[in-house]
Amino acid sequence: MFLLSPDRRSPLTPLLHLYWRFTRGMTLGVRACVVDAGGRILLVRHSYTPGWHFPGGGVEVGQTVEEALAVELREEAHVALRGDPAFVGLYLNARTSPRDHVALFRVEAFEQTSPFVPTREILEAAFFPRDGLPEGVTRGTRERMAELFDGRPRSPHW
Repeated sequence: MFLLSPDRRSPLTPLLHLYWRFTRGMTLGVRACVVDAGGRILLVRHSYTPGWHFPGGGVEVGQTVEEALAVELREEAHVALRGDPAFVGLYLNARTSPRDHVALFRVEAFEQTSPFVPTREILEAAFFPRDGLPEGVTRGTRERMAELFDGRPRSPHW
């Protein structure tokens, strides 16, 4: 287990991306903007990368993006989908790697299956009002929220 301060990345991150570069032609991830009945947004804080993010993760070989989304929400935040997620867009995440893409979904039909318990991967997961976001929300997450809620034009880049 390697817990980092919110402003540090794991030293393994570049090695993992180098491995993925040679084993995968392109990487694909999923993220969800989960919105509760009160309009609050679900965010998570990882142990291995700084900031608060929408929950999500990689799409594995043989998985659909919807299957990967359901797995990541369950694992990261104890959230179970109770309806179809709405596809928002596909984004190039060149800050991570020029081969990385993120499929973003909006989720409003869900159930919190149990209280969040920190893990090696996810240190915190909580719902926040848009006017009360925690310090350290990542730029990409903030930009997606502006697109989803403030009418900002959608960028093709995460």
